[in-house]
Amino acid sequence: MTSSTIMWGSFIVLVGIMLAVDLGMNRKSHQVSFKEALGWSLVWICLALVFNAGIYIMLGKQQALEFLTGYLIEKSLSVDNLFVFIMIFTVFGVRGELQARVLKWGILGALIMRVLFIFVGAELLERFQWLFYIFGAVLLYTAWKMAFGGEHKMDPDNNLLVRLTRRFVPMTKQIRGDWFVTRRMGLWIASPLFMVLLVVEGTDLVFALDSIPAIFAITLDPFIVLTSNVFAIMGLRALYFLLANVMGMFIYLKFGISFILAFVGVKMILIMLGIHVPIALSLAVIILSLVVAICVSLMVNREAASAKECAVSSTALPDEA
Repeated sequence: MTSSTIMWGSFIVLVGIMLAVDLGMNRKSHQVSFKEALGWSLVWICLALVFNAGIYIMLGKQQALEFLTGYLIEKSLSVDNLFVFIMIFTVFGVRGELQARVLKWGILGALIMRVLFIFVGAELLERFQWLFYIFGAVLLYTAWKMAFGGEHKMDPDNNLLVRLTRRFVPMTKQIRGDWFVTRRMGLWIASPLFMVLLVVEGTDLVFALDSIPAIFAITLDPFIVLTSNVFAIMGLRALYFLLANVMGMFIYLKFGISFILAFVGVKMILIMLGIHVPIALSLAVIILSLVVAICVSLMVNREAASAKECAVSSTALPDEA
């Protein structure tokens, strides 16, 4: 067997086993604790790094760098998904244990969509290279919109998917239990939880249109594009519960992510002009952007907290006197 065949086989077996373990351990809806979310996040990150080491050994340094760069791009872009997921669950009043159930099936659906998009996108870019200009422009627009387009808003009454579901799908008024669809008196009836799942899938579809072109700026190798995407998406549910309560701390993270999108968009356009940015430089820019955004966010939060403590102390002084 060739090295490529071995890596494809290893990837399929590894992801198949981890999916079976993940789905088997989470058959019942339950509140995901911080400890459980941290454990699963570390598991998925370690698996990605181990797989990256396997790529380095079997396929070489260049493809290993491409995988790591692609993985970091997709992982950082998936953080923006988390903000939207939090908003969706808040708007629809989905409690913690049901959030885990929606995300579990939502991410499975996302994996299927990504696989289709990746192979179609790779084929299109191979045949029509001028699409690099289009994808680059889309990424630049998305970067601008993310940085300066204001906060995401979710209005169920104005959401086309929500309106269509409410109109054509028989549905209970409230969420009862953890089921999506059930049969009552010979009729199939959906829970509002099913509508939330559709909104989550629709949201990921929109994000996929941004994130998948980004990885094509790194490589057109379907194996690297697919595996980096899958490893990034598989850990998204654990990452959500790990960061859900502290997302507000990283107020400048969206600027770091938007800078990465803009950089990748420019990189795609430069490819058509015959200018190739070294993969090591791309990796360095991505890591530096995330580190700077996180550090600045934490510093600003710390200064704000200190200023608040000083204000409270100065207000309390006259009363104590």
